[in-house]
Amino acid sequence: MKLNYGILAMAAIALIAFNQSSAQPQIPMGTKEFMREKLEHAQKVLEAITMEDFDTALARARKLSAMTQDAKWQAFQNPDYVQFSAAFRRNADALAAAARQKNIDGATLGYVRLTMSCVECHKFVRGKLVASVPSDNRLASSALPAAR
Repeated sequence: MKLNYGILAMAAIALIAFNQSSAQPQIPMGTKEFMREKLEHAQKVLEAITMEDFDTALARARKLSAMTQDAKWQAFQNPDYVQFSAAFRRNADALAAAARQKNIDGATLGYVRLTMSCVECHKFVRGKLVASVPSDNRLASSALPAAR
C-alpha cells in the first residue's frame, strides 16, 4: 500500500488549523458594539452624577443593569463570567438606588464600584483570550523560574 504524502500533509494541516481555531474562545459578532454602548451609558452616568442630574443617572444605571440580561452580554459561558456579570448588575442596581434617593455620595460610590467591576471582568476576559492562544515560544516559558 503506497501512501500519498501530499494528501496526508494537507489533512494534517487542516486538522491543526481546525483544532487551533476551535480551541480559542470566540467573541460573538456585535459584542464590540454592545460593549461600546455599555461604555457610553457609563460615561453618561458619570456626567449625570457630576451635574447632579439624578434622573439621567437613574435611567442610565437601569439600562446598564438591563444590558446584563441581553444575549450579547453573554460573551462566555462559565461560572467566573456569571459572577462578574452578577457583580456588575448589583453595582448598577446600587447606583440606580442611590440616584433614585438623590444621594450623590452613594451614586458616586456606586459608579466607582461599577467601573471597578468592568475593569476586573475585562482583565479576566483578556486573560482567557490570551491563555487560549497557543504559544510557540517554548524556550521563553522554559526559562522562567519555577514557582516556589
